[in-house]
Amino acid sequence: MTENDIVSITRDWLEKAVIGLNLCPFAKSVYVKEQVRYVVSQARHTDALLEELDAELDLLATADPEKIDTTLLIIPHLLQDFLDFNDLTALAEEAVVEHELEGVLQVASFHPHFQFADTEPDAISNYTNRAPFPTWHLIREASLARAVAAYPNPEAIYERNIETLERLGHEGWAALKIRSPE
Repeated sequence: MTENDIVSITRDWLEKAVIGLNLCPFAKSVYVKEQVRYVVSQARHTDALLEELDAELDLLATADPEKIDTTLLIIPHLLQDFLDFNDLTALAEEAVVEHELEGVLQVASFHPHFQFADTEPDAISNYTNRAPFPTWHLIREASLARAVAAYPNPEAIYERNIETLERLGHEGWAALKIRSPE
């Protein structure tokens, strides 16, 4: 699979699930303005991945937000096991602190087998954070704060997303025909 294929599959998920189902009401504007940076990790071990993360944190922190507002670090070659991914996500969050970017950037995580605590693996609520590949979303906190301030009742997004997916169900999710790496 080429880098272009990986980005294309990720964009398909963004368009059909994240934006199409309005799981993130803030995603559409940066997507339409082409302010999303897609980085396909070439790492074959965690040390290399963390080095790529370091570089992306530095790049995003200094980039013009009008050109790059957010980054998706897509990880196709590592961390296929969700628990391993979840453990490494904690290190990714620590990297934000180490780069003195706390309050500037944050990390959101998405994984093909994402599972919230106290849910069954096949619970449809888990699909709010399911992506075709393990992915770290690097987010500018200032951009997020502006979007949240302009959005009515942002604290209800999580619950609304679960309700949306429960109404949709597994059949409805499958009907979205989100491209997959398989």
